Formats: sequence, structure tokens, C-alpha cells
Amino acid sequence: MLPEPARHDPPGSLAPHIPADVYRRAEATGSPVVIVVQSTDTTTGRPLREYLLPLAVAGAGAIGVFATVAAFLALLDFAVHTATAIAAATGPISVGGITFKVFGSKR
Repeated sequence: MLPEPARHDPPGSLAPHIPADVYRRAEATGSPVVIVVQSTDTTTGRPLREYLLPLAVAGAGAIGVFATVAAFLALLDFAVHTATAIAAATGPISVGGITFKVFGSKR
């Protein structure tokens, strides 16, 4: 019987990518093996999906601030109209003997 040739596997993670006959031929002749890797991923930055959550939080915060300001202004408007209606209905205001006519004509 003939002895089996010594088996040398390629190093690292290159084993699945190099055909065995090419590796054995390169090992026997000493010629280098050139591996060409084609990459279709041309993006270098972060994917847009990672920006979605911060933008959603910022948008919700902006809407919340806008709604809070609008509610405050509506409450202030309601308070001013209420004060105006009460002052118009009561007439002059008297405090400690001093009378103020808040709303009325200057005639």
C-alpha cells in the first residue's frame, strides 16, 4: 500500500472559500492564492433604521411642548375672558374705602 499524503488544511477561516485542488496545487508549487471578495455593501455609515427611534422621540417631544404651550395659552385666554366678564358684571370695585371703576366709559 501507498502511504497517504500528509494532509494540510488551510489556516483560519479561509478553508470554506478555497477549493481543495487550488489550495493543494498552490501548496505544492509555492505559488500564492489570490482571493477576490466581492462586496455589494457600499454603505459606510449607520443604517437609517437606527435614526428612527431618536427622531420619533424628538418629534413626540416637540409635539408635546407645542401642545403644552397651546393648552397654557388657551387656559390664559379663558381666564382673561372670565375675568373680563366678572368685572363687567360687578361694576366698580371697592377696597378699604377706595373705589375703582375698572370698566366703564370716561364720560
